[in-house]
Amino acid sequence: MLEEGLIEVTGGRVYYQKYDKGTGRTPVIVLHGGPGSSCYSLECLQALQEERPVILYDQLGCGRSERPTDPSLWQIDRFVEELGQIRQALSLNEVHILGHSWGTTLAAAYCLTKPSGVKSVIFSSPCLSAPIWEQDQKRNLQKLPAEIQEIIQRCEENGTTDSEEFEKAIEVFGNEFVCRIPRPEHLKLNRHYRNPEIYNIMWGPSEFTVKGNLKEFDCTSRLNEITCPTLFTCGRYDEATPESTQYFSCLAPNSNFHVFEQSAHLPYIEEPEEYLQVVSEFLKSVDSR
Repeated sequence: MLEEGLIEVTGGRVYYQKYDKGTGRTPVIVLHGGPGSSCYSLECLQALQEERPVILYDQLGCGRSERPTDPSLWQIDRFVEELGQIRQALSLNEVHILGHSWGTTLAAAYCLTKPSGVKSVIFSSPCLSAPIWEQDQKRNLQKLPAEIQEIIQRCEENGTTDSEEFEKAIEVFGNEFVCRIPRPEHLKLNRHYRNPEIYNIMWGPSEFTVKGNLKEFDCTSRLNEITCPTLFTCGRYDEATPESTQYFSCLAPNSNFHVFEQSAHLPYIEEPEEYLQVVSEFLKSVDSR
């Protein structure tokens, strides 16, 4: 059964979907990437409803949620508060959290406020340190042809990251480190769900140099405080590199680590069957403890 609607949060109303076949198991809430993207790319996770309720939502300012124009709203603390407000509105007293990319940043920041009832966290292609992410992308860039590196570096230095030249260079990077298969049609159709202003304010105009308000974000020194079971996953060719993902996993006291061998940053699209199986088995193992 699909339930959908709008929830009042600080700054406006957010759109949510809840898939529930009445299994009675602990729900999982999904935190999409971005910042300023949408849950549309993660809708394959609704398949988990065969085992438990699945909640997807578009964070404020993007997707099908309201789009207030107050730039002061685009701060990580407000997104943390928003997650708590959604849990309260949907009576999610106990919950698993699955975050992807920026969603892992949000998941970690939320868990470090020590909320009750979080049974486990899945850090999918994690970004838990902006400085580490930046270093990893600079290393990834070095694996690309010299002319692509030159275009990206020059456009960043000249402030022309909105140029067609930069877009084409980013496409080459994306085909290597974001998604290594042709993009599904629904991803192309739903690009309008994004809000680049949020990304720009929080991250910056480019993937490779963090200039936004997340520039100093680094929770590695506190991952030992997340004591519930955790699963860290990434693709073999991920922007969230296997080396960094395994490093984060080593810092969490109750963690598992998995690499999707044929994937980059979107294993739930590149290897959906294995992704769903790994996530499902982890959640069931936590529920049975």
